[in-house]
Amino acid sequence: MSELNLKTDTRQANWRRQNAEKYRAHLTVQRALKSGELTRQGCEVCGSLQTDAHHDDYRDPLKVRWLCRQHHTRLHNGGEDLFAGLAIDAD
Repeated sequence: MSELNLKTDTRQANWRRQNAEKYRAHLTVQRALKSGELTRQGCEVCGSLQTDAHHDDYRDPLKVRWLCRQHHTRLHNGGEDLFAGLAIDAD
């Protein structure tokens, strides 16, 4: 993919440059939500309706798991084993 052409040197712009694939996936989700191509779902762990899109694979940006902020953070900090025993389909 092409280089990101960000004109600022902020912490956020630097993160985007260093994580271009992740940033593009986030933008793809934002556009898909706005267009109606993707619909926000409840958290797959607790059912909360305030959710973030989680990517297991950034190469497939529209394949997301919906997690509330608490469970999204726990997944990133502790891994998938935190949800052991729950019926979570990551497909």
